[in-house]
Parts: sequence; structure tokens; C-alpha cells
Amino acid sequence: MAERRMFTKKVTDDDNFMSLSSSAQALYLHLSMSADDDGFCNQVSISMFKAHASVQDLQALLEKRYIYQFDNGVIVIKHWRMANALRKDRYTPTAFQEELKMLGIKDNGAYTMVAERLPDGCQPVAACLPQDSIGKNSIDKNSIDNTILSLKGGTKVSEKQLREEFEEIWKLYPRKDGKKQAYSAYKSARKDGVSSADVLIGVNRYKAYLKASHTEDKYIKMGSSFFNQRGWESEWKLPRTGGEQMVEEVDTWAAHQSQTLPW
Repeated sequence: MAERRMFTKKVTDDDNFMSLSSSAQALYLHLSMSADDDGFCNQVSISMFKAHASVQDLQALLEKRYIYQFDNGVIVIKHWRMANALRKDRYTPTAFQEELKMLGIKDNGAYTMVAERLPDGCQPVAACLPQDSIGKNSIDKNSIDNTILSLKGGTKVSEKQLREEFEEIWKLYPRKDGKKQAYSAYKSARKDGVSSADVLIGVNRYKAYLKASHTEDKYIKMGSSFFNQRGWESEWKLPRTGGEQMVEEVDTWAAHQSQTLPW
């Protein structure tokens, strides 16, 4: 999957887009950055966290049709193909093939939701996808990256997307020992239905606890220990003496996140 994403000013400089709140605009950009090569994204919660966005911001993008959302929670960027085109040997097909079949492409490159019959001026997405064959090594790598994992509740996610979630969280964790074991524990938790946003909030709360309690580095939990013990589920009660303002800020932030995250 490509690491770079492009945006078109036909969308981002449009008056309708500029009328959105700054947090809704930021959410659109983060969703786009997290999307796969076909514009699909199942990292909505973590994108909302990064953009400091609310459910209302997500709803605004849906109502103005900058994104479409499917029954399983996955979204697709409507104008994806207007700005993002990859060389055929670098393209990785989306893991969400069933959802892809529900889309057509307008003449201007924008996705549209279709029923059994395509509207005039639309063509099947499959007709626009790269068709060239690629080498065996690339096929083997893509097979690993696109391994589909079923999460509790019926949501599906690719191995690569799960690893990218973890990498974002791992950047924040203060003691980076046992990364491999930590990822295995994170993967297991996600399969059990734990959201990436819950883990993010828990990691940030633990960091706030360490700072407020002036914990020495040697007493910080190793990454493998924190994730194996599901440390994000602990309360991490912060000391009130000398850290009142930090405690209040963390409590307020955590409460806000629990209200604004949609899942």
C-alpha cells in the first residue's frame, strides 16, 4: 500500500468543504491518509482521535457526501480517484471487495453508490482497476498484507491495517521493549472487540499518570507487559497533590472521547 496520498483542490478549495468546521476538515484529511489504495478506511475512531473530531463532524462529512459509510462501519472517500492514481505495480487491492462491488465511478472519477443497475454515466469499479500482473514476490507480500482478520462483532480488517493502527499507538508508548509481543497482544485484543481508540486513550492516561507521579524510567512498564496485561483497562488513578490541573485535564479529555467516539 502506498505511503503518500493526494488531495484535489476541486474538493478542498470548494465552498461547501470550506463551510465545514475545522475539525470536520481535519477528519476528512486523516481518513484519507489512513485509507487503502482504493480509498477505503476502517480506522474511523483513530482518525477522529487524531483530528479531535466529534460524531457531528463525521455526520457532516456523510451528509455532504464527502464520504460513504457501509453497514460494517467502513467508509470510502467519495472523490478518491479524482486525486489518487498509482502505478499498476504498486497498487494493492482493498480488503473490502464486497463493499467495492457496491460502488460505481462517475466520469469525473468520483465514487457513487449503486444498486443493481448502474446510473447513466457510471461504470463498474472493476473496469477502472489496474489489471497488469505483478511478480511472485509482490504477490506473496500482498497476500500477507491483505490477510483478512475477523473482529468480534463481524468487523473485518486487514493485517496491514491492524499493524498500522498499532504503529501509531506504539509511537506514543514511553518504554519500547517487547514490540513483537506487544503487537501480538494488541492483535488479540482487537479480535476480542477492543477498539483502537480505547487503547489510545489508555496509553495516554498511563503517560499522564507517569508524568504526574514522577515515575522513574526503570519503573515504567515494558511495552510487552503493558499490552499483555491490557494496561489500557486500568484506571491509573493520578496523584492529586501537585498534579491537580493535569488530573482534571486528563479526566475531561477521557470523558470527552468516550462521548464523541461512535463505536
